[in-house]
Amino acid sequence: MALLEVHQLTKNYARRSGWLGARQEKCVVDRVSFSVARGETLGLVGESGSGKSTVARMILGLIPPSSGTVSFAGEEVIIGASSARLRTLRRRMQPVFQDPFAALNPRMTVAEIIAEPFRIHRHDGPGSTPPENPRELLAEVGLDESALPRYPHEFSGGQRQRINIARALALRPELLVLDEPVSALDVSVGAQIINLLRHLQQTFHLTYLFISHSMPLVRYLATSIVVMRAGKLVESGDCEQICQFPGEAYTKALLEATPELPKKI
Repeated sequence: MALLEVHQLTKNYARRSGWLGARQEKCVVDRVSFSVARGETLGLVGESGSGKSTVARMILGLIPPSSGTVSFAGEEVIIGASSARLRTLRRRMQPVFQDPFAALNPRMTVAEIIAEPFRIHRHDGPGSTPPENPRELLAEVGLDESALPRYPHEFSGGQRQRINIARALALRPELLVLDEPVSALDVSVGAQIINLLRHLQQTFHLTYLFISHSMPLVRYLATSIVVMRAGKLVESGDCEQICQFPGEAYTKALLEATPELPKKI
């Protein structure tokens, strides 16, 4: 059964152009549909500006879609949902964003950052109280308790992304939306984060929506792939099938644009 279903998702932005400033609409996501089975990883791949991150933000309820539906665990959500309903939904699906430097509040300690989800969701029922031992959250992402009283500027980029992941895991979500989680990191550190994500998925039976411009990265982590170009879905299917026998010239170009990763990264 699909955990996440996206049907005909569309996003238009209004803009003005010409001498008279005539109002026009620009379509940045055009009727995109896909589903993610529970426990699997869907790779959403495309070049910069293809609409991938806009899709992610609509799924998370951060921006409203112009049309289309998003269903989570068989229940339609997002469009017309109340703020309370969206908050409950966000307990079950958590983001990990691209920039580990911008994603953390520089005025908060790691302990405060990890506790923040519980503060936000403190009235959302069972499971909304802080864990007895926040050290366990850090241990899950490969950091020790000495990180708790420290501030984000004291950590490397890879360590900050581990803190981001720990915060995302704090509420024990079912789905992680991973928006280019290693693109701001160097290759070796990014490889460590990818391996960590694979380990966490196996340990906690997580479902991933993994967004990237890198086909080799997607191939390493994903079970199925959706390829986007200029807001449209151009190809989708089994990961290995698409990577070995791409049906579209654009998909082939994405495969050739970045070097193949080693079998173990």
